[in-house]
Amino acid sequence: MLELMADHTAPRPRRVGAGRPLSLLVLCAGLLGTLASAVLTYDRIETLADPSFAPGCNINPVISCGDVMDAWQSNVLGFPNMLLGMVGFAALAMLGLLLATGATVPRPLWLAFQAAVTAAFALVVWLISQCLYVIGALCPWCLLVWAVVLPLFWFVTLHSLRTGALPAPARLTRMLGRYAWAGPVLLYGVVAVLIVTRFGDRLL
Repeated sequence: MLELMADHTAPRPRRVGAGRPLSLLVLCAGLLGTLASAVLTYDRIETLADPSFAPGCNINPVISCGDVMDAWQSNVLGFPNMLLGMVGFAALAMLGLLLATGATVPRPLWLAFQAAVTAAFALVVWLISQCLYVIGALCPWCLLVWAVVLPLFWFVTLHSLRTGALPAPARLTRMLGRYAWAGPVLLYGVVAVLIVTRFGDRLL
């Protein structure tokens, strides 16, 4: 009983900052996501203007941006997902740059950032399932977005727990911190296994 009472949550901070590694991760994720969204936006505009236009990432029947862009899942909110990505990732890059200077942000703003990252993670997980088992094609630029969102969600959430921005038992926070490296490895591993088992040698 005393042990459970001692395992309390960290006090909630009024402002939240981030160390250099997390700040650089947020900045790089924002820049890479903006790049991927911009390229996809350009390709989408070109395909609308010229139906015969073939995006450069149409490599084979499996690696095909065109098939993914033509699916309704690429317009899940009623407009192209890449437009949301351009705005969201650009804002992410600006936040990463701000945090890299050593600045802190109010806790409500950090929680909004956490909510946005969590929503992005949920959307990516759904899109992974759709690309693998419904659309039946992969987009290299989408893969880049997946590659940045998965570790971003993990490390931002872990930081929120460590700083007390998100309430959690101290024991759980310590355990997750001890195995911080395992989260991205597990996420990447699961996605890689799903891709290989779904498409196999058709990727080549």
